[in-house]
Amino acid sequence: MPKEQNGPLRLDGDGKPLWLSLELTYRCPLKCSWCNNPLDFEDYSANELSTEEWKQVLRDARAIGALQLGFTGGEPLMRDDLEELVAYADSIGFYTNLITSGIGLTEERLLALKAAGLKQIQLSLQAIRSELTDELVGARAHALKLEAARLIKAHDFPMVLNMPVTRQNIGEIDDMLAFASGLGIEYIELANVQYYNWALLNRDELMPTLEEIRAAEAVVKRWRERLGDDGMTIYFVIPDYYEGRPKACMNGWGAIHLTLAPDGVAMPCQEARVIPGLDFHSVREQSLSWIWHESPLFRLYRGDDWMQEPCRSCGEREKDFGGCRCQAFLLTGDASNTDPACSRSPHHALVREATAIASRPMRFHKPLVKRSAASVSTAFMGKDA
Repeated sequence: MPKEQNGPLRLDGDGKPLWLSLELTYRCPLKCSWCNNPLDFEDYSANELSTEEWKQVLRDARAIGALQLGFTGGEPLMRDDLEELVAYADSIGFYTNLITSGIGLTEERLLALKAAGLKQIQLSLQAIRSELTDELVGARAHALKLEAARLIKAHDFPMVLNMPVTRQNIGEIDDMLAFASGLGIEYIELANVQYYNWALLNRDELMPTLEEIRAAEAVVKRWRERLGDDGMTIYFVIPDYYEGRPKACMNGWGAIHLTLAPDGVAMPCQEARVIPGLDFHSVREQSLSWIWHESPLFRLYRGDDWMQEPCRSCGEREKDFGGCRCQAFLLTGDASNTDPACSRSPHHALVREATAIASRPMRFHKPLVKRSAASVSTAFMGKDA
């Protein structure tokens, strides 16, 4: 990471955005209550980049060293040109991944994506019980997801199964691992939800207790021992609210990760737009090379010159880079503060309070607020009241 923001650019990826995330659209048939897409997602639909604009993005990203690419959203299958974009990305040397809910992944489209050169698929599945999956995503989706998983493996794609872990489904991890192992899935990611946007709105309802997380860890440990080194790889991502240290957000702000929103705005992470006052640039206005190397946005939190105490004098500052800038803003109102997930943060009490709510024995549960345009004004007016 660079020591001087105005000096030579030296990043973990040798100055390159190794991982490129293309958010092709924020449109999605699901209404997940932990969605990371913007709360005003419908405002972006009319301004999505065209096929040719996305191809220019791909060329420019390769020119500055991007190697691996995730087509995501929203639901990327809602773009009719997905196969064309996958083929073009493959032709210029990208390793391509599709990150999908599985809704709309017919066998015809899957074969077309394979012919286009798609290398890997990450599929989300929220639960083993159909009624729970459908409840969590706000749609009758479970059967479609199971069929998508079957098709993906039937056509020999390397597959990552992603289970977003919440209080509602943490007890299904054992069954989920059995399902994944039986289907021959290579990787499974049990990712405890991170609390941004819709997830932050629903945090009190979504967050498991520490005891539930420890029980889930024990289940994962047993499965790892059962499968051995040659079996399915299991990732278990613990929420940093319980870890005492924040995660290194995207391996450092503007270090190796570059996200492009549907309207062409470039971001150092998918949540960066929650921070007000930042000067964002679209690839329609500036070159991707300039945005990555020179823009004030991407240089803002690189390195450690921007850090306040206690991060500035902390021996772990080059390990977690002060944590997540977006989480720092959402919880404290100042993106330059130490991430409150860190036990050394002067704002750590905010995280302790949230985990205490999760652990209350007589916890009162409210209905989850589903991601939808109708929910935006009512839910957030209520929260601010």
